[in-house]
Amino acid sequence: MILACQNVSKAFGTEEILKNVSFHIEENEKAGIVGINGAGKTTLLRIIMGELPADSGEVVLGKGKTVGYLAQYQDISGNNTVFEEVLSAKASLIAMEGQLREMEEHMHGLSGEELTLHLEKYNRLHDEFSLKDGYTYRSEVNGVIRGLGFSEEDFNRSIKTLSGGEKTRVALGKLLVVKPDILILDEPTNHLDMSSIAWLENFLGNYKGAVLIVSHDRYFLDKIVTKIVEISQSQCMVFQGNYSDYGTKKAALREAQIKAYYNQQREIKHQEEVIAKLKSFNREKSIKRAESREKMLDKIDRLEKPVEEQTDMRIHLEPNITSGSDVLLVEEIGKSFGENHLFSHISFEIKRGERVALIGDNGTGKTTMLKMINEMVPLDCGKITLGTNVHIGYYDQEHQVLHEEKTLFEEISDAYPGLTNTQVRNILAAFLFTEDDVFKRICDISGGEKGRVSLAKLMLSEANFLILDEPTNHLDIASKEILESALNSYTGTVFFVSHDRYFINKTATRILDLTQETIVNYIGNYDYYLEKHDTAMENVKTVQKPEAEKKNETGKLDWQQQKEEQAKIRKQAAKLKQTEDAISEKEALVEELNQKLNQPEIATNSAKLNEINGKLTEASLELEKLYEAWEVLAEQ
Repeated sequence: MILACQNVSKAFGTEEILKNVSFHIEENEKAGIVGINGAGKTTLLRIIMGELPADSGEVVLGKGKTVGYLAQYQDISGNNTVFEEVLSAKASLIAMEGQLREMEEHMHGLSGEELTLHLEKYNRLHDEFSLKDGYTYRSEVNGVIRGLGFSEEDFNRSIKTLSGGEKTRVALGKLLVVKPDILILDEPTNHLDMSSIAWLENFLGNYKGAVLIVSHDRYFLDKIVTKIVEISQSQCMVFQGNYSDYGTKKAALREAQIKAYYNQQREIKHQEEVIAKLKSFNREKSIKRAESREKMLDKIDRLEKPVEEQTDMRIHLEPNITSGSDVLLVEEIGKSFGENHLFSHISFEIKRGERVALIGDNGTGKTTMLKMINEMVPLDCGKITLGTNVHIGYYDQEHQVLHEEKTLFEEISDAYPGLTNTQVRNILAAFLFTEDDVFKRICDISGGEKGRVSLAKLMLSEANFLILDEPTNHLDIASKEILESALNSYTGTVFFVSHDRYFINKTATRILDLTQETIVNYIGNYDYYLEKHDTAMENVKTVQKPEAEKKNETGKLDWQQQKEEQAKIRKQAAKLKQTEDAISEKEALVEELNQKLNQPEIATNSAKLNEINGKLTEASLELEKLYEAWEVLAEQ
């Protein structure tokens, strides 16, 4: 055991946050803490780190064990560069290295026994330095910084110039090179792009120490953890397995709890009815038996009805008009900001009913592309065409579509003046804003709350083409799942940018990867993208031509290939449907012929019998061929 929480409780005023929370972490174990926003996850981590006192209970750390803690927000200061700041985590090795250099210099002036003693001391220090990977620590620091998404140019950037997210990445880098016995990480994937998250997954998966993670990134938890600690309604429950295992077990447990509660309620009601009936007989024996049953009923340990935490946003997305089949056509677009060239010759199309995810590393231009479609950023070149009857609903991760000076109530009522005051309040309540919350100003609420207001406006828009920029940012897991369900039942078209791979996997029917200044198309979800990514990138490298004048030709070729591939898939889907219809017709014919063979008037008519047998044999052979054709088409 490396860490144990034993009956930890914490309240703020009259609000009980944690109640008798107990769990333990074994050496080298990887565990995740989950719970809704406000459940007390970060509070628990701060108690573990000694930043907050527990009201009762205790935290026990294994003797001599070291802890590394990454808080959600970092305020790193000083004049160091990015490289120097991460390298500073290796201060003890740097000091040891300096001591070795001094001893080497000093060695030249020694002889005899003095030299022998000096060499012995030097060799001991050298062995310790080598054992602690002293000869590789600089390359290790270099690899960690790159893995966390910093480019070569970023190495010499001053800490002072970094954003909050970049400072958090630097702090994470320092922790990873220190290698404590247990890493405690609060939302470590915030501010990381997909390639950096994949790198961190690999790093933590091979980490020799223990890891305790608070995260809303379900895909990340699935990859890393083998145990889930759930904080729900102030209490703690531990589930073995990754996040998907937890989801399955949690659902089964809740179903069992509900079943046990209602079974007990039925038994209690039955006993009460029997008692009432016995008393109604008004006989001494019956009354005594009724009293005996009452005593037994009083001794029952009554189960509480399982309740869900009040977190459920109510999202219902439905377009008010159906768009044409062609929703969006992007042709040969390009964008640069001064010397910063994002992309050029980008072409793709989106059809009605598709849910398309746009992915790519930070800085590739994903948000810019969404803004170009929304006419918020001008095109440098190319053309963007919306289809017939296309009405856009836009969710902006920066929430620029919200008015900072307005209250939540005004934000909704001004945008939709046809709503009554009661309707506005009901809409806000559906997104967990109740009572006086509705009179808060937009500028005074959190990023997660702004996200919920933006989702409320999106729901009211009744648009048939949703363009969403990081819609799951700041949402807890329960809210993400509600949004996933709403999008999956939405009959319009969705085009979204997200770093949430679990969300992409659940909602996307197609993925566009913005990489190397071009678009690579994957017709499937995120798991399909991972399966095909390496092969697709090899093809991109093969077909790309280095000469600038050939870029246009390559872009057109790639665009044409995508159109042909999509047309081929639609054609195969149509063939599959036709084959299924033909199978149904042929099966009906075979059934009809079999029924005729059983009719007495035909069974005694040899000529008619042979005729129907012949038709049945022919139909059966044709049906067999249809089955085989269906299998081939379904496989394709």
